[in-house]
Amino acid sequence: MTSILVTNDDGIAAPGLHVLARLARDAGYDVTIAAPAQQSSGSSASIMAEDADGRIAVERRTIEGLDDVPAFAVRGGPGLIALIAARGAFGDPAKVVLSGVNHGANVGRAILHSGTVGAALTGGLNGAWGIAVSLDVGMRPEAFHWESAAAPAIDLLPDLMIRPRGTVINVNAPNAPTNRGLREATLAPFGIVQTTLTEEGEHHIRLAVEDLPNRPEPGTDAAYLAEGWITVTGLDPVSHVELGLPAPD
Repeated sequence: MTSILVTNDDGIAAPGLHVLARLARDAGYDVTIAAPAQQSSGSSASIMAEDADGRIAVERRTIEGLDDVPAFAVRGGPGLIALIAARGAFGDPAKVVLSGVNHGANVGRAILHSGTVGAALTGGLNGAWGIAVSLDVGMRPEAFHWESAAAPAIDLLPDLMIRPRGTVINVNAPNAPTNRGLREATLAPFGIVQTTLTEEGEHHIRLAVEDLPNRPEPGTDAAYLAEGWITVTGLDPVSHVELGLPAPD
């Protein structure tokens, strides 16, 4: 039975996490939940934690409807959780890190900042397969269709696991009961929201998140998602770029 670590950056109480874990369990996978005790959105792949004397607090939890699934609340972000899971913190290292379902889309190069994506990438760096899963809820959702994102992610697992260990994919789904299907997509130059500075004082600043005013670039994950597709993008966790510097004499 394939072991899966289910995590997120919205915290262990988040409904998207529970739906993803339930569908993974019901599909026959061996599921363990380990998620931040508190909201950790925007934490990227940070391994910072709230610790005491160098110890990271981990608390066993029971989640309604998932009583048979081991669950842990961690005083740290999802990148840290994926890292310590790979070191055996929650039992034998999982073969898959399944991160989500995130409250909001994670598209474009702005995924650099996403804790949801950071956990999947950290899993990939440590030899697991990784999937980041997000639901495009928009700014003022009237309903949440978590299964519209979770179910396709679970369906993608067999295809993912025939690829090399360390392969990571990013999945985004429209917040709707139906969609147009799966579409592989490149990363947009930006995401679908932007962070703006709304207040600046001598000792403080205030940020806000708002929709980008421009239309997304055609053929990218942001564009296909806006058109009603579930987008799938392969991610390279860490790579180098050849600079062409002259060799030393």
